[in-house]
Amino acid sequence: MMWRDPGTPADSYYEVRPECTDVAPSKFRIKAGKTLSERKWKSAFSTEGYLDIGKTLTRIYHGGIHPSIRGEVWEFLLGCYDPKSSYEEREEIRLSRRSKYAALKELCKHMFPLIGNGNFVTAPIINENGEPSQDPIVLEQISRAAGSSNHSPIADSSMDKKEIQWKQTLHQIGLDVIRTDRTLVFYQKQENLAKLWDILAIYAWFDSDVGYCQGMSDLCSPMLILFDNEADAFWCFERLMRKLRVNFRGTERTVGVELQLGNLASVTQVIDPKLHQHLETLGGGDYLFAVRMLMVLFRREFSFADSLYLWEMMWALEYDPELYSVYEGKDSDPKRLEVHKSKPKSMNQCGKFERENMRNGGSQIAPLPISVFLVASVLKDKSTKLITEARGLDDVVKILNDMTGNIDARKACTGAIKLHKKYLKKAKSSQVTKVQPM
Repeated sequence: MMWRDPGTPADSYYEVRPECTDVAPSKFRIKAGKTLSERKWKSAFSTEGYLDIGKTLTRIYHGGIHPSIRGEVWEFLLGCYDPKSSYEEREEIRLSRRSKYAALKELCKHMFPLIGNGNFVTAPIINENGEPSQDPIVLEQISRAAGSSNHSPIADSSMDKKEIQWKQTLHQIGLDVIRTDRTLVFYQKQENLAKLWDILAIYAWFDSDVGYCQGMSDLCSPMLILFDNEADAFWCFERLMRKLRVNFRGTERTVGVELQLGNLASVTQVIDPKLHQHLETLGGGDYLFAVRMLMVLFRREFSFADSLYLWEMMWALEYDPELYSVYEGKDSDPKRLEVHKSKPKSMNQCGKFERENMRNGGSQIAPLPISVFLVASVLKDKSTKLITEARGLDDVVKILNDMTGNIDARKACTGAIKLHKKYLKKAKSSQVTKVQPM
């Protein structure tokens, strides 16, 4: 019988606090010959630095990325850099972005001096009229951190609506920061909590259309852990938000993620009509029970290491080599992806999921993100249990919550790919399902 390498547990790279004994161990294993290694990654670059990313996508899907190079690879998967750029060009871009982040940070620090000084707030600093809070908790936090600064760190008469709205979010960011990945040794350090707060606060100012919403700290936390440089972590998070910001945008009546929930309902109706009918009968036809999975990309359903493995598999599968040029076009702002139109591109440089969408390009069915099919795959896997045991929405939530720490990331992605093909085939033949483009 052939001996198989059991692999190295990925948990060893993301140390858990010893007192947190109930944390589910990672299922992901770093395996020689399967996981994308530093050697294999470097061999995909030419002498000048041009990347043949097509060589790496399949390996990432099958074996993930070695933690030592994860941040660098993610920058390409998320469109921070063009694979057709040189080492010199990327270094120039990196330095430019770091300068831009420093300027943003300085601007935010001028408006609220706690930015960048290793502290943060967890109580409201101003009310809805822009008047400074008299809450003793926040006054103590600010006075302790602001020191002898003569500039009021709370409010002044020159604040406009944007600044008032921004300052009203700062305490919510602080409350979420202290709850984010608290099982990790990394966040035992106050300076790391403060850096996470800084990045999220600066992003809320940078993308004021979205600002800050709960869940963003779960998406940003891995970036801070992966990158030594805070600015690099910010821009990688900003690229991830380009993919997901539509979920967080909303009006007084609707939340952006409702669009994806509607698409999830459409997909489930096509691939598992009995389950869809049962969920509708229970009053769950709006699929609100799946909000968390879509908003934070399964961060709560997987261990920390497994969620990173899941993310990189997803991004490798749906990789689009034109992503960088879309983000860095003439009107480079966070909204550009929402008006992205496909351009001719090399199929061998695209992820497997993206290639399937390209083959289906002539169809009237709008492409959906792989995250929708991932959730559909999880529901399909639990279909029998949901149909036979769920007698109310509380039962649905309990069955899904019981999966936490017990889902296989690779299996979920493989299931998503299969469901994607099945959905396209059935939807094209029946022509009964209409979905909205993301």
